[in-house]
Amino acid sequence: MHVGVCIFATEYAIRIDELAREAEGRGFESLWVPEHTHIPTSRRSPFAGGQQLPEQYKHTLDPFVALTAAAAATTKLRLGTGICLIIERDTITTAKSVASLDLLSHGRFEFGIGGGWNAEEMGHHGTDFNTRFKRLEEQVRALKEIWTKDVAEFHGKFVNFDPMWAWPKPEQKPHPPILLGGESSYTLQRVVDFCDGWFPRGRAPEKVVAGMKELKERAARAGRDMRTISVSAFAAPPDRAVLDQFSGAGVTRSILLLPPEPREKVLPLLDQYAKLLH
Repeated sequence: MHVGVCIFATEYAIRIDELAREAEGRGFESLWVPEHTHIPTSRRSPFAGGQQLPEQYKHTLDPFVALTAAAAATTKLRLGTGICLIIERDTITTAKSVASLDLLSHGRFEFGIGGGWNAEEMGHHGTDFNTRFKRLEEQVRALKEIWTKDVAEFHGKFVNFDPMWAWPKPEQKPHPPILLGGESSYTLQRVVDFCDGWFPRGRAPEKVVAGMKELKERAARAGRDMRTISVSAFAAPPDRAVLDQFSGAGVTRSILLLPPEPREKVLPLLDQYAKLLH
């Protein structure tokens, strides 16, 4: 099982290019960043668990810009969005951003996506909360058309374009892995139907292990080979017993969360996490 790290890349945290170099130097497999374009001040959508929304959610850098800086500073480290809110993004523009990053990183990009939880945030982008997953599925299918065909065309309810040309194409073929976040049975079925990986939150190990069993069952019913589906446990506890449990269940990678703090606080924690690599 691989081990990666994730951070909310902000203007006050350790620079993402420095963190990428330090993570690669210590042997971590991947670096992940989440995304929020903004946070509406209304705050009607409750944060998970009813807690106060952490400050870093208001300060995230653009993930594609941040990961491009990380790519330029490294040679082997895989780079991922954890997660990209594609339901708030234009599909054609996103296709170009993903393909450009994958090309510039020499095929090191992992495309973690999700439907999001903040109804006001996506509403500012013209996305309806209740139909966001229908939009997401159309976007994924349209992205694949753009990435894999010289002449792409797609006609859906939420994504619609006539025949067009769009380059560059991603370096990874047929395209970078698409990992879907969430823990529901609906999520697991969507993973089987049109994604390349599952991106569950790792804070509740028992839910991840139970989800692995259900995912395998759904894949078997659909005739989908589990070797074509990766599983990345996001914000996994930095605990050897839990990581061993994930590995035994078939989890592909565990991703350890770093705080959005300056280098003086992040690098010692990265050293501590690195002990779990061996």
